[in-house]
Amino acid sequence: MSGHSKWNNIRRKKEASDAAKGAVFTKIAKEIAIAVKAGGPDPNGNSRLKIVIAKAKSANMPNDNINRAIKKAAEAGEGDDYEEITYEGYGPAGIAIMVKALTNNRNRTAADVRHIFDKNGGNLGVGGSVSFLFEEKGTIIISREDYEDEDQVMSDALDCGAADFSSDEDCYEIVTAPSDYYSVCSALQDKGYNFADSSLGPVALMTKDVTDPEAVAALEKMLDMMEENEDIQEVFHDWNNG
Repeated sequence: MSGHSKWNNIRRKKEASDAAKGAVFTKIAKEIAIAVKAGGPDPNGNSRLKIVIAKAKSANMPNDNINRAIKKAAEAGEGDDYEEITYEGYGPAGIAIMVKALTNNRNRTAADVRHIFDKNGGNLGVGGSVSFLFEEKGTIIISREDYEDEDQVMSDALDCGAADFSSDEDCYEIVTAPSDYYSVCSALQDKGYNFADSSLGPVALMTKDVTDPEAVAALEKMLDMMEENEDIQEVFHDWNNG
């Protein structure tokens, strides 16, 4: 889950329901398949795969599962039938939401996404209906607890090609140009950094506060349902849910 309040979204992931946690390995296996299809099975020569493997390990995906997913993708062309689709719409309280999916059944996924919007008082829109409220960026989140020297983290991030750096009491947020995302991630990994989260996708230009308790509950339920759906890889929104 990605959006403005990154650390709060990371907490949401850690506290996710069993259904959402059960979907994680399936989602990561899909990402591995797409990465292998794009750049081959060797992570040393495929920075996208290298990043997905790191994500898999941070989610406690066993090495056997990771290696099996890579082998399956390399030998059987796994990933050839997956399609990357982005859905756009508005959630409760007018929160703009962009949903990235990986699917081998466009009709099923579209129906699922529409159902989640409708069930929670949202409205699935057409392409371009909310994307103008976002800017494509790479985002890397590093826990302050793991790396206490902020000056060193900032120096390393900028040396690796990051476009921007910010921090709060919980984490460091490193922003990259879309074209630099994979190279910056790989360079930071080579320096020994582990990521609390990372994503390449739309970042809200401005964020909105939601104070109505019913709207907040509906937004949280909507995001939970999206986490639990195996076709939905990532969700980006402009809700300031910190």
